[in-house]
Amino acid sequence: MEIQHFSRDHPLVFIQDHSVASKATLCRGCEKPVEGWSYGCNQCEFYLHKGCAELELAPQIQHPFHPKHPLTLLPESPYIRGGGWCDFCGKQLGGFFYNCNDCDFDLHINCALLQSSIAANFPNSLHPHPLFFIQNHNNEVDSDCSGCQKPISGPFYHCSDCTYPIFLNLHKECAELPLEINHPCDRKHPLILLPQPPTHPQKCSCYLCRIQWKGFVYSCSLCNFYLLLDDFLFSPPTITVASHEHPWVLVSRKISFVCDFCGTDGDHSPYHCDTCVLFVHKNCISLPRHFRITRHHHTISLWYSFQQNQIEDCMCQICYKEVDISYGHYRCPASRCRYIAHVRCATDRAIWDGTIMLEGYDERSEEVAHEPWNLITDVVEQIRIGELMVASEIKHSYHDHNLRLTFSGKTKDDDSQSDGCTRPISTPFYSCEQCKFFLHKDCAELPKQMPHSFHRHLLTLTNSHDEYDHSWCRACGRLYQGFSYGCYEGGCRFRIDIQCMLFSDTLKHPSHEHSLFLVHNNQETSCSACFEQLFPWNVTYRCMKRCDFSLDVGCATLPLAACYKYDRHPLTLTCSDDFEPSQLYCDLCEKEREPNRWFYYCADCDNSLHLNCALGDLPYMKLGNKLKGFHKHPLTIVKYIWNCPPCKVCDEVCNGQAVECKESECNFTAHWYCCRKYIK
Repeated sequence: MEIQHFSRDHPLVFIQDHSVASKATLCRGCEKPVEGWSYGCNQCEFYLHKGCAELELAPQIQHPFHPKHPLTLLPESPYIRGGGWCDFCGKQLGGFFYNCNDCDFDLHINCALLQSSIAANFPNSLHPHPLFFIQNHNNEVDSDCSGCQKPISGPFYHCSDCTYPIFLNLHKECAELPLEINHPCDRKHPLILLPQPPTHPQKCSCYLCRIQWKGFVYSCSLCNFYLLLDDFLFSPPTITVASHEHPWVLVSRKISFVCDFCGTDGDHSPYHCDTCVLFVHKNCISLPRHFRITRHHHTISLWYSFQQNQIEDCMCQICYKEVDISYGHYRCPASRCRYIAHVRCATDRAIWDGTIMLEGYDERSEEVAHEPWNLITDVVEQIRIGELMVASEIKHSYHDHNLRLTFSGKTKDDDSQSDGCTRPISTPFYSCEQCKFFLHKDCAELPKQMPHSFHRHLLTLTNSHDEYDHSWCRACGRLYQGFSYGCYEGGCRFRIDIQCMLFSDTLKHPSHEHSLFLVHNNQETSCSACFEQLFPWNVTYRCMKRCDFSLDVGCATLPLAACYKYDRHPLTLTCSDDFEPSQLYCDLCEKEREPNRWFYYCADCDNSLHLNCALGDLPYMKLGNKLKGFHKHPLTIVKYIWNCPPCKVCDEVCNGQAVECKESECNFTAHWYCCRKYIK
């Protein structure tokens, strides 16, 4: 069976049993792993799920979210991968999607096919733009409900005039709330519904739960009184939950307390268990008893104050601050494991994906060693080295030929790079005798699936589709090719390159005297290396000893040494600069270096280089591979040693790494950073 698909010039062949173990790849339509029935072309490594291939899609549509122009169906992104966003759900573009080139407006296929209608009689006091009512939504939306700040589910309202990075989506229940209510907590005056700031203060606190809030609130301006939607809609006098054997009773009084579950202060209306003598926040009642996070290989369990504690106070393994075990906390039930975390840290949405353990969970199961994750490598031949058996020949899922192990020596090409991590080849490595394919031994032994603290979901190993494919790493922000780990939970599209994936939660870096710890809440500080601002959604390595020292992942993963063509010694990453101002120059580009910015330096030869000059602008891209979308022809990544041509954009010499057009009579060569400006 063959089909002619709009995304390919040649037919695609039906594949009855596509196994990830034999040919791991992603569907080009939805960018999820391909298994089972599919259509594809083995020659160009292009594959589609059967459902994606047979989906009937119009080449152009007129969509109500973008009435100005028609939207055109595209098989691949015109942006650098990771640079585009769906203007409905807020998630990164990937796979097939509809696009308006004039307005840079994009919709995922699933988002474009949603049935919507204009919401009639929506009060302008809540939102100034018209809203669309979405009835049949079944895809995950990246932004929360603007009213209750909870994940979008079921029917909801959407504003097409509010686009990335701020989306307005409202649950049906939140959008249809009464504009005025009477509440027993403020009997003197009615409460008025106020939408997001600036109609109410940026950080107003709920009268009952004292949570800092930025969603919809009910307010009395005369009494300076605010009430969250959650407390208005869901504050019953008695709550019964499966995780606690006794009912919780609401104390409708202004009372100061410390929550026995999360250990934080409260001063209004706690819930009380008379039998256990516990006072807790309403939100803490529904805390899960057992769940798993990617930061730890065992399930963690909730412990609270009246239970017997057998460990001393210790450090939370997420925020690295002290845990007071006289209050609730999460710990690992395995007898030899001392993992512990604050309740608020462990249940943070950046850490935990919301999945809880099913009923019947047995804590004793954590004593059993977990099996390793499935590998995607088959051993063809083994040799014995001492007491160890080592795979001397393997068949890897990402290459058609067998690979042989090399312990010493060099490749024929000194610029050879691993097709996994794209770093220069070093022993031991596997190579193909029939083509230029190399893998470091560590890259070849990467597991198919792997958890990592950078992300709350389990990550799956993937490979670039072809020499044109490239992505942005969500951890360090660099463009990369080769192997990566990606998330396919609900269209998450989180991707991370191999270099970042192999970094651990803790880091001892020569730039700082203390150990650095991976944290998710950056408190909007700046990186101590590049001085760029760190945003709350970025992960960071930070010193927890009040040093005010932080490293973003890009700076933390910089190699400690680099090569320079005019220096016989390796250059060392240097983090402090005591040179005279007249000496602050790069020996490659001959431009000034900014004081206190990191650089590479050889003390023997007195050579100093900018970071980009030493590493190149595309250190994780393989030489010879191509980039699309920056020039009328594909551009090839090259490395100049001698006779460097001038950049066509800035007219300066292209020392080291650059991109060039191989088409006859084009003669376009440019620095990568100039090329990016050029396309804009």
